[in-house]
Amino acid sequence: MYRKWKESKGKDREYTDIIRKQVLGTKVDAERDGVKVPTTLAEYCVKTKAPAPDEGSDLFYDYYYEDAEAEAEADSCFGDDEDDSGNEES
Repeated sequence: MYRKWKESKGKDREYTDIIRKQVLGTKVDAERDGVKVPTTLAEYCVKTKAPAPDEGSDLFYDYYYEDAEAEAEADSCFGDDEDDSGNEES
């Protein structure tokens, strides 16, 4: 049915009439349930603010340095291996 409407370039009104009836039917249900359904594009789209350039710029560095700190802590768990020559001799 949609294809028929699309191919007629909007001249076939059957599809639009069916959709309009469905929308009106669900509008009554929504009002009864206390739900506000957006009816315009402005109501449907959520407007968000773009974050300031300074807010997100440190995220990479914070994440990177947290990993470096975690690795340093993990390395320190194995004791002082600084004197180890790696030759399996103690």
